[in-house]
Parts: sequence; C-alpha cells; structure tokens
Amino acid sequence: MSVVIGIDVGGSTTKIVGYTDGGKLVSMLKVEAADPLTSAYGALGKFVNENGLSLSDVKQIILTGVGSSLFKKDVYGIPTAAVDEFEAIGLGGLALSGKKEGLIVSMGTGTAFVRAGQDGIRHIGGSGVGGGTVLGLCGKLCGATSFKTVVEMAEGGALDRVDLNIQDISKGVISTLTPDTTASNFGKMEDGATHEDLTIGVLNMVFQTIGMMAVFACRNDSVKDVVLTGTLTLVPFAKKVFQALHKMHGVNFIIPKNAIYATATGAALSYFKRGQTK
Repeated sequence: MSVVIGIDVGGSTTKIVGYTDGGKLVSMLKVEAADPLTSAYGALGKFVNENGLSLSDVKQIILTGVGSSLFKKDVYGIPTAAVDEFEAIGLGGLALSGKKEGLIVSMGTGTAFVRAGQDGIRHIGGSGVGGGTVLGLCGKLCGATSFKTVVEMAEGGALDRVDLNIQDISKGVISTLTPDTTASNFGKMEDGATHEDLTIGVLNMVFQTIGMMAVFACRNDSVKDVVLTGTLTLVPFAKKVFQALHKMHGVNFIIPKNAIYATATGAALSYFKRGQTK
C-alpha cells in the first residue's frame, strides 16, 4: 500500500494523517515531544509501525505548521514538501466538515481565521487569544499547567462568581440579549471565587472572544458556517459557549469529528489538489 502523509508540526505536539494514494483515509495520530523535529520523526515512526507499513510504503510527506521550516531535507529520504499552513487549515476544515464554503477557525496556541471555498482559500486575520492564553492565565491564576487539569478544574467552577451578566446590571429587557449574556468577563469577581471559578472564567472569555470574532467576520460575508478546529475543540465547555452564540447571532458553529487533525488533514489533501491542478 502506497500512502501520502500530512504532518502538522507544532512546537511540541505533532499531528499526522495518512491517505492511500487513492484518497482513502488510513489513520490519524498525534505525538508529543520536547522539540518539533523529535516530535515529527516520532510521529512518522509511530504511524508506520501502528499501520503495519514500512518507510518504502510512504510515497510523499507534506509538512505544515510552525515547525515545518526546521526541515531542510527529505525526511528519511522520502520525497518531502511543505504547504502553507493557512491553505492546510482551509482544506482540512472543509474536508472534515463536509462543507463547500466556510470560515475555518483554527484554535491553537493563538487563533487563525481562514475563509475557504470555491473562490479559494485566504487568511483573513487572527488573534493572539487561544490555547496559549488559557494555559498562561490558568497556570498563573490557578496552578493548572495542562489542558487536562484545566478541564477538570473548570467542571467544578461557577461563572456567576466571576463574570458580570446583563441581569446583574439591568432588570429590564434588552433587545436580542438574554439575562445571562456576559456584560463583562471577570467583571464581578466575588471575594470567594475559587480556582475552579477562575478557570471556567478564562475558558469562557477565550471562547467568547474567538466566537465573536467569527461572528463579526461572517457579518461581512454570505457564509454562515464556522468550522472550529484545533486543540481547544477538545474542551467540553466550548460547545456550550458556541451554542449560545449560535442562538444569539444565527451563525452555525461546527466542530467536526477529528477537528484537532484538520491542519494535518489539509496538508495531506493538498497533495491530491496539486495533482488535479497540474
């Protein structure tokens, strides 16, 4: 079996996705290591081993992500190329969601917004608010240094101890805004707020910020489908925030299956796209 592999090389986490040269998905996996090179080589070795392949079965490797620039030659002698990360985000987001048009939001350390569709793929902007914000603030405020710890702590938190809502400042009805709409993130901060409360407050602020940026992007576009990808999609609380934003603004937020592998998926699929355009 001949396979094409897409590798999204992050700072310490690498995602890898493989397709047969006929376009059938083989598998997806991720590896964590101290540096990008180690992570990427480890991911390739693990992929080959777990799928009963040999290096000679790998027809092409397509690299993307922040760590892809570190590779100066073919990996293990296998033909190796690179694809622009925003193109990979767009291709992967559309493929995993089954959409032909959409705003693809890659929630990694920071957040990238990519418009993808029939007219091409373009990066329309980004934000420094993302997973790095979550870990940085939760680490300093609450001592949580991993996403696993953040998620566990957030489950025991209460937003009404840290966030100021509309109902806290107004007893009347405000058009289009429900009483529990956030008026100010961390605008309440009760004296008894716990680390768990602060943790869910950070998550709420980050997801609302990303979500509202997506809403504003859609206001100037006909597209109303927002495909969410990246590591932050694994946080259960994300669905609650984006569902609330959908009800308020009418934008469809979609978290596809295997959303964390969107960029690696797009990298692999770029090989087939190039073949079609030759």
